[in-house]
Amino acid sequence: MLSLNEVKTGSVIKYNDKPYQVMWSEHSKVGRGGAILRSKIKDLISGVIIDKTFKGNEKLEALDLERKKYQYLYEENSELYFMDPVSFEQISLTKEQIGEKKNYLFEGMEIEIVFYENNPISIDLPIKIAYEIVYTEPGIKGDTKSSSSTKPAKISSGAIVQVPLFIENGEKIIVDTRNGKYIERA
Repeated sequence: MLSLNEVKTGSVIKYNDKPYQVMWSEHSKVGRGGAILRSKIKDLISGVIIDKTFKGNEKLEALDLERKKYQYLYEENSELYFMDPVSFEQISLTKEQIGEKKNYLFEGMEIEIVFYENNPISIDLPIKIAYEIVYTEPGIKGDTKSSSSTKPAKISSGAIVQVPLFIENGEKIIVDTRNGKYIERA
């Protein structure tokens, strides 16, 4: 069990018999009253984010979710299929379970699948991944590396990323999968 002081951003807790991840938290104490914890928590099964305030002496159950390495295979209808590289067992997750992370998957990619009570509930991607630019409009003459302007570019996974004007078709770039932003050339 965790006291409110031990709950940090990124912690996984059990709330209403479901696994939640703390997306944001702020501890505060008001006058003579007890300490409170304001937080935004994300339901790891449905993906719903809620604002929740926990009162002073509440105890929260910490969860240790199981993670296993899998390889992304393909998408069919609304299911995405993954394979365990050791046992070759295949499992599937729905697009709703994966959410926006789907935009950064490509065939053969190794990812971690998060399990809760032996059921797959989500995936964890590496933070930085290299992708090839499939299509982007050409840059305008005079644009330099110091330019702060951006343009849309389609990457090999199919997602659209804002890149600097000097990036061209066929180049490899590194993308932050948490927010979909361009980081640097690969």
